[in-house]
Amino acid sequence: MNIRLIAIGKTDNAALQSLIDDYSKRLSFYVKCDLEIIPDLKNAKNLSEPQQKEKEGELILSKVTVADTVILMDENGKSFSSVGFSTEIQKRMNSGIKTLVFVIGGPYGFSDAVYSRANGKISLSQMTFSHQMVRLFFVEQLYRAFTILRGEKYHHE
Repeated sequence: MNIRLIAIGKTDNAALQSLIDDYSKRLSFYVKCDLEIIPDLKNAKNLSEPQQKEKEGELILSKVTVADTVILMDENGKSFSSVGFSTEIQKRMNSGIKTLVFVIGGPYGFSDAVYSRANGKISLSQMTFSHQMVRLFFVEQLYRAFTILRGEKYHHE
């Protein structure tokens, strides 16, 4: 199985990017995982919230194929413990999915078209985090999930 993380906007904090890179490198030992950044929209301040979601949605949908399983990072999604998330990843791998795509939307969330295309939604927390921090938290949790599945000592209960 391949995993892709699609996110809107670059990470402009060098410290966060360094940590994202570190966990991505660690993760590559377990699974092929690509981080794909969709650049921030130009002149976004001139767009209404629905227009911005729509344009970002078109860009997101252009990056996924019909065969991809798409999971949105959404505050209204299903919450997991780290062990529960690892179990979910294992279920997805066992189901024969070729590419599992996680998507972090823009500041206003997702368009209706993206919600319609999604195969599921997960939430990292009921708290709100910056989109840049969500990338780090998600990549770390994905790494943690694979160490749990391998019985390695990274995660402690």
